[in-house]
Amino acid sequence: MTQQLRASSAVASSAGQAFAGLFRLLKLARPDRPIHPQGLGLHGTLTRTGNPSGPSGIDWLDAPGTDQVVARFSRSLGLPHVLPDILGLALRVSPPGAGGPADVLFASTGWGLPGRFLLVPRLDVAGAAMTTLMPYRGSRGPVLLGLRTRILPPGSLASGAWVLGLHWATPGGRWRECGEVRLQASASPTDIPLRFDPLEHQPPGAQAYSWTRRLRKPSYRAARRPAPPAVGRPPESPAPLGKSTTATGRNSMSTVSQLFKTPSADVWRVIADGWLYSGWVVGASRIRDVDAEWPRVGAQLHHSVGAWPLVIDDSSRVTAVEPGRSLELVARGWPMGEAKVEMTLEDRGNQCLVTIAEDAIRGPGKMMPKFLRDPLISARNRETLRRLELMAIGGAGK
Repeated sequence: MTQQLRASSAVASSAGQAFAGLFRLLKLARPDRPIHPQGLGLHGTLTRTGNPSGPSGIDWLDAPGTDQVVARFSRSLGLPHVLPDILGLALRVSPPGAGGPADVLFASTGWGLPGRFLLVPRLDVAGAAMTTLMPYRGSRGPVLLGLRTRILPPGSLASGAWVLGLHWATPGGRWRECGEVRLQASASPTDIPLRFDPLEHQPPGAQAYSWTRRLRKPSYRAARRPAPPAVGRPPESPAPLGKSTTATGRNSMSTVSQLFKTPSADVWRVIADGWLYSGWVVGASRIRDVDAEWPRVGAQLHHSVGAWPLVIDDSSRVTAVEPGRSLELVARGWPMGEAKVEMTLEDRGNQCLVTIAEDAIRGPGKMMPKFLRDPLISARNRETLRRLELMAIGGAGK
């Protein structure tokens, strides 16, 4: 038995480190929230009916009562809504007299066996089952929690009351209904900044198994770790041209920054010389022509992308510019499509903070899920910044 426990612990630890590595990779594209990037804040109540005929072994679940709830509904991978995604519902429950809140996380799964332990992508919550996926440890053994929708508001979750039945089950047993959750959005539906942690905030009488801690804690730690210096925009830096922030205030484009060991004037001289672009823009193999007005608004840079013999001729066009400080382009590279690119320079005396924000805006590249394309764009633009700094230090453009 001891050897089996050690083996299980080792497997959980290894899996936990693997998930943490994936989270660190995703943070390159999503510094704030690697998964569940956008959500809907909800509030309401959780009414517990208790379990007089068969206690679960979790004190909180077995006692009748009503708890105030703050919740967040989200799509795990952030895929377009026309595609199935793993749905998530996080509840922060405040049981009276418990001394603190409890966080319970649910994800879309199957309902029977073994489906209740498998993540299932769904288009929406209609008919979807959601479970805690991993059991709690109660006084009578492992307990799994589950939710099933009873009443779905018309149109969207933001348009009315969402009512779900609360259930519990042993890992291989039948589900038993033990309560009801009623949620609704605020008058102005929006996301919430609340961070949920089911390992630190557990319901009264429930504990996380050690193997679930080893599996989940590295990922939570990685998700909360500050973004690397080259990722995201420093707090003091304004968003370029005021065009890249979403309604939540976060930059929706893939963004990387680097502090150059050279003044901003030297960097701008390189950027302002269109004939130098193939020397620092990753992917540009040659420059065929540059409009005389470059880099004024409307000017085009005619470049080629790829390596011989697979070379594609296309162009990039300036859509906004503030000389010495910022440049916005629409870069074309069909058949992959078009991308919006924003560059900003922040003068820091003998140094300069350079930021590139980019994302696909049309074509096949736009069809790639954002969580996949963002790390690729970020990796390419980090190398672009390294090349640009070397050219600026070397005096290119003078």
